[in-house]
Amino acid sequence: MRFQGEFAALGAAMVWTVASVIYSKVGAQIAPLVLNLAKGAIAIALTLGTAIALGAIDADRGIWVADLDRLAVGSLLLSGAIGIGVGDTAFFRSLNALDPRRALLLQTLAPPLSALLAIAVLQESLSPRAWFGIVVTMLGIAWAIVAERVGVSPADRQGTLRGILWGGISALAQATGAILSRGALAETAIDPLVSSLLRLCAGMLVLLGWLSFGDAPREPLRDRRTRQSLAGLTSPRLFGAIAIAAFLGTYLGIWLQQMSLKFAPAGIAQTLSATSPLFAIALARLMGERVTARGTLGAIVALFGVTLLLTAG
Repeated sequence: MRFQGEFAALGAAMVWTVASVIYSKVGAQIAPLVLNLAKGAIAIALTLGTAIALGAIDADRGIWVADLDRLAVGSLLLSGAIGIGVGDTAFFRSLNALDPRRALLLQTLAPPLSALLAIAVLQESLSPRAWFGIVVTMLGIAWAIVAERVGVSPADRQGTLRGILWGGISALAQATGAILSRGALAETAIDPLVSSLLRLCAGMLVLLGWLSFGDAPREPLRDRRTRQSLAGLTSPRLFGAIAIAAFLGTYLGIWLQQMSLKFAPAGIAQTLSATSPLFAIALARLMGERVTARGTLGAIVALFGVTLLLTAG
């Protein structure tokens, strides 16, 4: 199918936007670590079932049908541990402090960070146009965030700074995970469904370890909010909302992301996947929320910067 990777990247951006709105609502009642764990478990069940149904995994013999390269598997597991285990948890914490538009806008930092990591790890070089794209992206993000903070209280500003910090950590983790995942998918015959499952399982192991062995300076299992969050999962309404968001943002989102990295050039896939802020602005308008002209323009400038960076020769 022509443009399969490009359409997959746009689809990933769209479903991530809708899922982020849902996560921002339930995030007030569920701790980020527990929320990430719950959506991961749901997504693993859905991905495993789909992989078996489509023949990516042989259920009878319990082996992978795809030819799995050990180095590629290791890269995908590490990608999931960093991108999902750390990155998604940081993103949920960012959502708790910011609205979905600004939290998603910070994720446009991931493509420029991917380029910087590629320089450090892969010894790649950037053209002047690419460096210009990084600067434009940073300015657009800063512009939009400042524009949307007009009139907030000092307490809100403190929460915004905390959200920006978690958003930056999430973007760095996502960039690292994308580099690891792209290398594994581009050089092997691993099916995107299988790579999604490997990444989800690795992320889940990180979360279980985090939950079991403690999170300095306190152990999550002894934290009152964590216990309340685990109890809150028994609510049919709350669990249903998480299940819908996990289906869209994790199951479909990661599958589509892996397809885009498999079938489209990395620059195009990353650029189109970074269009979530535009979907978020459109969704906010449909929901009757106020969107400032400066915030909208900042998002457009940021995405223009990402396009400059990832289309640079």
